[in-house]
Amino acid sequence: MMTNTISGIQWLILKLKNGQSHDGSWKYPFETGISTDAYMIILLRTLEIHDEKLIQRLVSRILSKQEANGAWKLFYDEKDGNASATLEAYYALLYSGYVQKEDPRMKAAKQFILANGGMEGVSLFTKIMLSVTGQYEWPASFPIPIEIMLLPFSFPFNFYQFSVYGRVNLTPILILAEKKFSLKTKNSPDLSDLMLTRAGTNEWEIQAEWRSFLSSIKEGIEDLLGMPEKLHSLAMDRAEEYMLERIEPDGTFYSYFSSTFLMIFALLSLGYSKNDPIIKKAVKGLKSMRTEINGLTHMQYTDASVWNTSLISSALQLAGVSPDDPAVKKANRYLLKRQHDQFGDWVIHNPKGLPGGWGFSDVNTVNPDVDDTTASLRSIARSVPGSPKYQEAWDRGVNWLLSMQNDDGGWPSFERNTENPWIDFLPIEKGEYIFGDPTSADLTGRTLEFLGNYTNLPKDHQAFKEAVNWLLKNQEQNGSWYGRWGICYIYGTWASVTGLMAAGLQANHPSIQQASAWLKSIQNPDGGWGESCRSDSQKTYIPLNASTLTHTAWALDTLIGTEKKPTKTIQKGIMYLLNSINKEDWTTAYPKGQAMAGSFYIHYHSYRYIFPLMALSHYHQKFG
Repeated sequence: MMTNTISGIQWLILKLKNGQSHDGSWKYPFETGISTDAYMIILLRTLEIHDEKLIQRLVSRILSKQEANGAWKLFYDEKDGNASATLEAYYALLYSGYVQKEDPRMKAAKQFILANGGMEGVSLFTKIMLSVTGQYEWPASFPIPIEIMLLPFSFPFNFYQFSVYGRVNLTPILILAEKKFSLKTKNSPDLSDLMLTRAGTNEWEIQAEWRSFLSSIKEGIEDLLGMPEKLHSLAMDRAEEYMLERIEPDGTFYSYFSSTFLMIFALLSLGYSKNDPIIKKAVKGLKSMRTEINGLTHMQYTDASVWNTSLISSALQLAGVSPDDPAVKKANRYLLKRQHDQFGDWVIHNPKGLPGGWGFSDVNTVNPDVDDTTASLRSIARSVPGSPKYQEAWDRGVNWLLSMQNDDGGWPSFERNTENPWIDFLPIEKGEYIFGDPTSADLTGRTLEFLGNYTNLPKDHQAFKEAVNWLLKNQEQNGSWYGRWGICYIYGTWASVTGLMAAGLQANHPSIQQASAWLKSIQNPDGGWGESCRSDSQKTYIPLNASTLTHTAWALDTLIGTEKKPTKTIQKGIMYLLNSINKEDWTTAYPKGQAMAGSFYIHYHSYRYIFPLMALSHYHQKFG
């Protein structure tokens, strides 16, 4: 237990400083369950790459996460388990060769899979993985035709209306679906006993309305280009080029595990050899994403070095660490080298913008995002005065950020103005998460907080007015906001309120008052806050019935900004943080980030230190 706020701040500063890497970055794990571990085993076995040490270590981690009922969960309070994650784990363990079907753990897993719909009951992405490895039949036709690659930007439904995250995963899928590609080896396990009905096109049946729309796309392209006989090969070539032109220096496709995994199979379907240098480098890039967590090897979905470094460096400076401190100087030198100077896909919807943003991962060179850009700019802000080098980086970053504002007034993550009503009609589960990048409350709030507190932009600037209007219009009835990239309503409310106040709204504004009242109403008896990952799927606040350090810090940071004095609510929250600051239990490992509701949750190992440090620092600065 910490005796006071200053002790807590000092403990967190020391903890974070001690975790810095020699290059100035922080490499806290980006932990996303066991799916990437399973996919890595399946990939290595399918390519017949005999990295037994890595496979054995991944098997150990997967087995360590199995529940007593045989299932695997995405988060602690997921009811019984997750069918997709359980099937992925089951498949990988069998394919590894180190666990047999007769093993009691495997029998329990199989029983759970069959009780939850069998192979037919898993997610679309899992079915695609099963199809490319010969375990599940491809549908007669995929919901999106490969010809979409050829549609011009002027067409209301075109390839670049999908989010960049959607595009990089969709492109290899389109190739694979067209080829109906599958690859089995002599060691492939037989999963046919997990099929409850005969595999076939019924499972991916496309509605008549959508089939008619797909036909109109093909016909439209034929009318535009006038060469239907060449369309198919032209679209396939375009898809292949799209992937190859976006391979990062480490060999991965946009530095994402899923898109790189799919790209490898797509290239194999196009005739590339397993030993092709592009494929070998892609596998090496995926292997470089491995990290160690409590002595177990985990394959990260991506690297989070830029995100961790920018957040930690700015939190340290907020807590009073000087920009001349060696830790901050090293961090900022690292960030300066990671600022983008190349045009990426973002320029298609932002043709007047110039490069200057930051991406999420260490190797990201062409896919900047708004959140990492504001975080990196916060980190270098105090180093700008008197430094032409930092001033240039600052100017480029702020200009890119402002150029990314959507026409509706808010900010997206990766690309501006991609919101398209057609995406809502895609017959693909989770389509709004995979293919959409609309304005979100968390991105808009965080950007406003940066612009209001770190720049000299006047509060009557149009950028402020439009963003404030968007947030006020999109507040939930209970006073909260939905956060797209965090869990979930507590996160969105923290980002929105701190952003609105930085933009000039006063604490007595009805919107701020309503948000504060909501946060106070959901405080736990122990003084903390906690929210379930189920909130994002159900699109309403679901309490975790336990407190977490990160949720408590977000709620506290919001209330510290809105209250004139340290109320009982705030004091109880501060005591919870100080009493729990170094605890280790399931709440400290609970995901605080999400990328796809019901499927993809993120445990940021750095958050439990960053956000309590921010909240305690703001408390100390305001109330002493």
